[in-house]
Amino acid sequence: MRRFTRLFRPLAVAAAGAFVAVGAQAQEAWPAKPIRFVVPYLAGGTTDLVARTTGDYVSKKLGQSVVVENRPGAGGNIGMEAVAKAAPDGYTIGFGAISTNALNPHIYKKMAFDPRKDFTGVSLLGYSTIVLEVAPSVPARNVAEFIAYAKTKPGLTYGTAGAGTSMHLAGAMFGQMTGTELTHVPYKGSAPGINDLLGGHLPVMFDNLPASLPHIQAGKLRALAVAGKARSPSLPDVPTLAEAGLKGYGVDPWFGVFGPAGMNPKVTERLSEAFREALADPAVKDKLVKAGFTPEGSTGAALDQLAHGEYERLGKVARAAAMAVD
Repeated sequence: MRRFTRLFRPLAVAAAGAFVAVGAQAQEAWPAKPIRFVVPYLAGGTTDLVARTTGDYVSKKLGQSVVVENRPGAGGNIGMEAVAKAAPDGYTIGFGAISTNALNPHIYKKMAFDPRKDFTGVSLLGYSTIVLEVAPSVPARNVAEFIAYAKTKPGLTYGTAGAGTSMHLAGAMFGQMTGTELTHVPYKGSAPGINDLLGGHLPVMFDNLPASLPHIQAGKLRALAVAGKARSPSLPDVPTLAEAGLKGYGVDPWFGVFGPAGMNPKVTERLSEAFREALADPAVKDKLVKAGFTPEGSTGAALDQLAHGEYERLGKVARAAAMAVD
């Protein structure tokens, strides 16, 4: 028996070493196939532009295709559920947002995932700007005039890119702070809402600026204010809502890349580094800035910290504004 043990032990050690070597090679070989990038919103909006622009760069950096997959619905929950339930191998990542990873759990009665436990942060992507805009038929030329106009029309409808989005949050906060009775009309993305606004079927919209910017610049829609804490470089003459009289108002939508919980830290860091490099690339940065988006990368840990902090903050905001989605 002792002789057998002496003979077997070197073989066992060699076998174990072989398994370790194979595992190391497999890890070094990542990515060995295309990466699925789930965008939980309709194609053609802000998120789609950012995902495809950064995804193209990351694809070249990693040597594998980054395939954008639009899976809209339920304020982004459907797409991010697919990410949360995917294998944590780095081949499925998602375009998370202030809504999906911080706000939605407080306003949807049922959630298929817990953003605090079911994701691995990869990198912040940056910030968008929400614009309060009206159709040409609305007589208001500024925020004060719009508030006065809205008070003469209780139930005035306003559109957003979906229930539970940061635009919905912006509209709810506006109504709460101004005492106006506005009725929310959620669309499945920015494009159909903008079409109704341009067609005269919708008077008001809170929208992500990149989707609406071309129509504002063409004079087809009128921007009254932006919802963030600072003016947008794309609309330097348009005031913030805080500057227009709503002291303390500020909604700055952020977006980031998340993978399923339990991802390999080395794979996560490779993805994070690739996205951070993409966001710092002059050509990528210029394209996003011109579209009204503010690119900014981060470590995965920093994104997790942001999302968890916003989860707590927006829970209080949602309760105060009585936001709820069936």
